[in-house]
Amino acid sequence: MNIENTKAQMRKGVLEYCILSILESEDQYASEILDTLKDAKMLVVEGTIYPLLTRLKNAGLLTYRWEESTSGPPRKYYALTDDGTNFLKELDATWDELRNAVNLVTRSKSTNNE
Repeated sequence: MNIENTKAQMRKGVLEYCILSILESEDQYASEILDTLKDAKMLVVEGTIYPLLTRLKNAGLLTYRWEESTSGPPRKYYALTDDGTNFLKELDATWDELRNAVNLVTRSKSTNNE
């Protein structure tokens, strides 16, 4: 079994949650979102993020606007919709539950090995 593949699948599983969380505080264009994810070691490529942003937009969780740029073509800025904000709140609660469950299981495992 390939550990790198498993790690990549774990990252992909939380990517939507991370993108919505990034957009919670301010509107951003795709390159900014990508940079934030890369800075967090999420190791995302452009070919992954653009279809995901489109899917989130089509689901009504994101909206976008075009804004002129001083350095190049106009940029598409993404923002959470009201539905996106509500969806993110639900994901926050689910993440807390999942993190607590995983911590319980992994702590239990390390306690049993001692």
